[in-house]
Amino acid sequence: MVNKEQLTEIYKQNLENDIILNISKIKGIEIRKAFDIYYSSKLADQIAKGECGIENMDAKYLAEDLIENEPELF
Repeated sequence: MVNKEQLTEIYKQNLENDIILNISKIKGIEIRKAFDIYYSSKLADQIAKGECGIENMDAKYLAEDLIENEPELF
């Protein structure tokens, strides 16, 4: 049986994948580049740490927020 921590980790992984896919779509870049951008961002750290319930937000919104608030990554 899967426990709550395992479910939370699976959810975070899926959220990260969805954010990366959205970055790729929105910016018209390859997934690998979107992957590198995401893992270089403050957002990735916030999700990993579970800060402010941010991991419960919509992936598209988070991708758009990252693009808007961390333009230096692009």
